[in-house]
Amino acid sequence: MRAFEYLSPKTLEAASAAVRTAPEGARIIAGGQDLLGELKERIATPGRVVSLKAVPGLRGIREESGSLRIGALATVQEVAESPLVREKAPALAEAATSVGTPQIRALGTVGGNLCQRPRCWYYRLADFPCLKKGGGTCFAVEGDSRYHAILGGGPCHIVHPSDLAVALVALDASVEVVGAKGRRTIPIADLYALPAVDASRETTLAPDEIVAEVSVPAGARSAFRKFREKLSLDFAVVAAAVALGPKGPRVALGGVAPVPWRSREAEAALGAKPVTAESAAAAATAALAPAKPLKNNRYKVPLACAVLRRTILAAAGVADPGPPAPPATPAPTKKAGEDF
Repeated sequence: MRAFEYLSPKTLEAASAAVRTAPEGARIIAGGQDLLGELKERIATPGRVVSLKAVPGLRGIREESGSLRIGALATVQEVAESPLVREKAPALAEAATSVGTPQIRALGTVGGNLCQRPRCWYYRLADFPCLKKGGGTCFAVEGDSRYHAILGGGPCHIVHPSDLAVALVALDASVEVVGAKGRRTIPIADLYALPAVDASRETTLAPDEIVAEVSVPAGARSAFRKFREKLSLDFAVVAAAVALGPKGPRVALGGVAPVPWRSREAEAALGAKPVTAESAAAAATAALAPAKPLKNNRYKVPLACAVLRRTILAAAGVADPGPPAPPATPAPTKKAGEDF
């Protein structure tokens, strides 16, 4: 780990200024679980680390004017256990409950979870000069692509690691950020950018902008589902969030794209009709129709279809009848002279 200057300002404006004026680059630290790993592996080598822990008012969950307001330093565990979140935005509570382990949820923050860096093994290993680190190659294209993108990939094929972001995109949330130009509020879907825009970054934030608060419209029927290899702590191989509100359905997928992936194809397939087992299956199929898997992750297409179908049904409160039965295979016909 490279030595760095550590600052703990008392306001977001001061924190933003501390990042902006760092002569050798700076990084924000909240819970620290993601950043510390990057520092130890020398993936990130900032000259300054700016802590948000001394900034008042960033930790809390409240309801205001029909929306939930969640501070950036609220922990993932606080979101998971909040009666308000469980009642008003169940998909978000389910997503928070699925994150990591109790220890990780107790330390991890909402802002940190939304802004964490990808878990691609080529990015996380310092020996690989991949596109995201300023190199010229996405090693997943010819290498091991088991957990990489099947939607929106290229030239980099990472998947976004945040479960909270997937739920928040489906819930039509927005984020308030603070930087040199003051405060601004943006839809959370606009917080993220595909690698085709800039392969080195995942967000649209200016270098000195800091997430201060998340606003979540309350009351939509919603659900979140996630498939992972290790139930105890793993990142999503595939995740889905669905919200059914007065403005129509909103569908988001995780673990399949470099950003939390909003599926307008699934939303159009669902339309304003009541959800049925058949319409849920059709919407899931529509969502994955544009998929372009790499050589090792074709399995994600049917897996994502299944996860999304179940999530749609859960959000609508419709019992899951299970996948359609395969067509019956006719019994072989015995011909004269044959012995079975």
